Amino acid sequence: MESWAGWLLLLCFHMFFFHFSFSHSLCHPHDKIVLLQFKTSLNFFDSYDYVDPKIATWENETDCCSWVGVTCHLISGRVIGLDVSCSGLYGEILPNSTFFYLSHLQSLNLAFNYIDFQLSSLFGGFVSLTRLNLSFCDFEGEIPSQISQLSKLESLDLSYNFGLRWKESSWKKFLQNTTFLKELILDGVNMTLSSMSPLNLSTSLVSLGLESTSIQRNLRSQILCLPKLEQLHLSYNSYSPNGQHLPDLSCSGASLTILDLSYNHFEGSIPASFSNLTHLTFLDLSYNIYLNGSIPSSLLTLPGLTFLDLRFNQFSDQIPNVFPQSNKFQELDLSHNNMRGELPSTLSNLQHLIHLDLSRNQLSGQITLSILNLQYLIFLDLSHNRLEGPLPNKIISLSNLTQLYFNDNLLNETIPVWCLSLPSLLELDLSDNQFTGHIRAIVSQSFEFLYLCNNKLQGNIPQSIFTLVNLRQLCLSSNNFSGFHNFNYNFPKLEVLYLSSLGLTEFPKLAGKVPMLADLDLSNNKLNGIVSKWLHEMDSLNYLNLSQNLLSTPVKKFSRNHNLKFLDLSFNLLTGDISSSICNVSSLNVLVLSHNKLVGVIPPCLANLSSLSVLDLQRNKLNGTLPSNFSMNSLLNIINLNDNQLEGILPKSLSNCTELEILNLANNQIEDKFPDWLQTLPRLTVLVLRANKLYGPVPSLKMKYGFSCLLIFDISSNNFNGSIPKSYIQNFQAMKNVISYKVGELYMQPYSSNKSVTEFATITTKSIPVTFRKIPKNFITIDLSRNKFDGEIPYVIGELHGLKALNFSHNRLSGPIPQSIGNLTNLESLDLSSNMFMSRIPTELTNLNFLEVLNLSYNQLVGEIPEGKQFNTFENNSYIGNSGLCGFPLSKNCNNTEQQSPSSPSFGQEERFEFGWEAVVIGYGCGIIFGIGLGIFVLFIGKPEWLVKMVGGGLRKKMRRR
Repeated sequence: MESWAGWLLLLCFHMFFFHFSFSHSLCHPHDKIVLLQFKTSLNFFDSYDYVDPKIATWENETDCCSWVGVTCHLISGRVIGLDVSCSGLYGEILPNSTFFYLSHLQSLNLAFNYIDFQLSSLFGGFVSLTRLNLSFCDFEGEIPSQISQLSKLESLDLSYNFGLRWKESSWKKFLQNTTFLKELILDGVNMTLSSMSPLNLSTSLVSLGLESTSIQRNLRSQILCLPKLEQLHLSYNSYSPNGQHLPDLSCSGASLTILDLSYNHFEGSIPASFSNLTHLTFLDLSYNIYLNGSIPSSLLTLPGLTFLDLRFNQFSDQIPNVFPQSNKFQELDLSHNNMRGELPSTLSNLQHLIHLDLSRNQLSGQITLSILNLQYLIFLDLSHNRLEGPLPNKIISLSNLTQLYFNDNLLNETIPVWCLSLPSLLELDLSDNQFTGHIRAIVSQSFEFLYLCNNKLQGNIPQSIFTLVNLRQLCLSSNNFSGFHNFNYNFPKLEVLYLSSLGLTEFPKLAGKVPMLADLDLSNNKLNGIVSKWLHEMDSLNYLNLSQNLLSTPVKKFSRNHNLKFLDLSFNLLTGDISSSICNVSSLNVLVLSHNKLVGVIPPCLANLSSLSVLDLQRNKLNGTLPSNFSMNSLLNIINLNDNQLEGILPKSLSNCTELEILNLANNQIEDKFPDWLQTLPRLTVLVLRANKLYGPVPSLKMKYGFSCLLIFDISSNNFNGSIPKSYIQNFQAMKNVISYKVGELYMQPYSSNKSVTEFATITTKSIPVTFRKIPKNFITIDLSRNKFDGEIPYVIGELHGLKALNFSHNRLSGPIPQSIGNLTNLESLDLSSNMFMSRIPTELTNLNFLEVLNLSYNQLVGEIPEGKQFNTFENNSYIGNSGLCGFPLSKNCNNTEQQSPSSPSFGQEERFEFGWEAVVIGYGCGIIFGIGLGIFVLFIGKPEWLVKMVGGGLRKKMRRR
């Protein structure tokens, strides 16, 4: 009984104690003082919606255990938990701060504040910590080795402190000591000096985040097979510049549920052993670029998988037709690959699917009804494939679908009623197909985005489209629609309207009906006369495309309140000059007035327009000199001024355009030396100075990385002389790489916007001038033809492995053809004609398997023409004017005798020798001695103009008749 009484007394004491604890202050005075000092040592923002100013509620008169974010021990009153995350704190916790006296802390959370200082070693003094969260705090410097003293840690989050670094020695020591660690999140921490090997020690880990850490060494199966690991995030690491294979898993039944290996450089196939990850619910291998082969069937049948993302890789073959009815897929993304074949019929088993993206593949066949009856689908994208035939015309149960993309396929016949009538549909894109006929459906009132452009639709635009008051984007371009003017319409929310290629003869009356319109495309119509006044007064417009019309009068006055960023009036009939009021539009990024009949000078203010990124005035009749006042820190990406009548010198202020990628000044009358100061432009990719009056030698480069990004270098048809500078070829670093570009990545897009810019660059390739609407990145070209370069071709030319076209024709180059040209295995066109090359044709040139055009005519080459591969496809005109050549395809046999260099120039070579045909012709009439003397005079002094005019025309006529 006494023992029972004792126990009862003890119970009453505890009940009284706890009652007292909750009724009176628990806070330990020491810790209260520390917290108040901590509060005064930092500042905090309290004006942002996302900030929760917990610390602002701390007052001296109240119990600190009642403060927001503070947790106390129930008995001792010591602070054991502190959470001031998202409090808008900023400042520095100094090493002498009393904050580090909170020695009983078990949980500390400072996340999402602005405590920008080095991570103190004193954090290692919180030896009782089990949870530490310092993420998003702007900490910097080395992670101190004292962190390894926190041996009781179960959770550590240092993520997104981009200034933090963790060395291998302290990293390894930390993992050895923290044997209870379950959660480790280091996303964004710099771990370039650490490896993944010590992770094998961490057998207690449940969640591991190493995203964007650049952690070294190979990914090994031991890490994926840690016995308790459930979540592993290793995206954005790019383990090796040469790629790395995914590991074969040595474990069976690993506990991983979430695995993210996206945005790396993995290559090869997905190992079949990934099917051992039977607990996986989430797998992301997207944006590895080099993963290829087939998608393992076993991956698609994992029993718990709900999320699979394999986009932006190179998977090919068919999508395995293995989806079981028991699957749990909710999101499946196989877009941006090379998948072929028809859509698998078992896709209809994905009854839980809410997101399906198979876009940008090479899928063919028809879209079946079974796929369109996945009732929970919210997002469906089958765009940019080769799907064909009509869409099913039956009732579809996609009642939850909000986004549907079938664009850029081969779909045909009429658009079924259900497509335009789905009750929840917000975005529909059926553009770039072959749909025909009239639209008779009542368009769903929920539409915000409706794209029907680039089809063969006919008849009046459905009246129901003009009642879509929620519509934000509408594209009807490139159809046979009519009747846009026959309806009263009001689009209060419309931001994008594309009406190109509809045969419009007058501007639609949009004034006041589209108050929020930002993008308007009326290109490729039959609009004529003057640009409507309301267009250049509509302040909401950002993008205006009026190209390919019949407009004759340019806009003469622009408002200073205009927000226009993109203006394209190319391919019209514009006359007169360019109004300097265009510079009033201070927001202008892109100005395209090319392919018109504009005259006068380029307004100097355009060179000083700080926002301008693209200036395209090519193919007009502009004259005068180039503006000389290109501003410092200019944003210009593209300058196309080719095919005008510009003269004078090249302004050195162009070197201020440090963002410049494309500079095209071809076919003008610019007279200057070579602008070697352009080497200071770090991003210059295309330089075309063809057909001007530029002269003199091309000086050697003075900068280590000058012109290192050039892909197109065309200075042909000028008066340059001297030798081909070896330093340029050595510096053409971008030309040394052969890169396989994926669809959508092939073309240069220097303007950083979702609006396309057409370059219309004309470049001579395979002896034919080609105008590119978009410039392919792999069209790497050097053209120095029709100048007066002499000497030999530098041997280092063979290092430019990416070259597609090389043209050194019509110069005075001599010596042998370098054998190193045989290393240019990507070459498609080689023109060395009309020079003075001697010796044999190198047999190494037969290695050029892609060579389609070869011109070695009018040189002094000798010996047998190499045979084999592409050389067997070239005809006589590739070699004419080389009297010392023999063998196929020439009719001259070699007869196993060594050919000698000809003693006189061959026919057609006359323009390459200064002892020329003009002197010889005069010699016939005035005596041979006089003729020879005049020839010597020409050899050393040059051809006087009177000599060329007197005999050149008549003799050339005779030659043509022969």
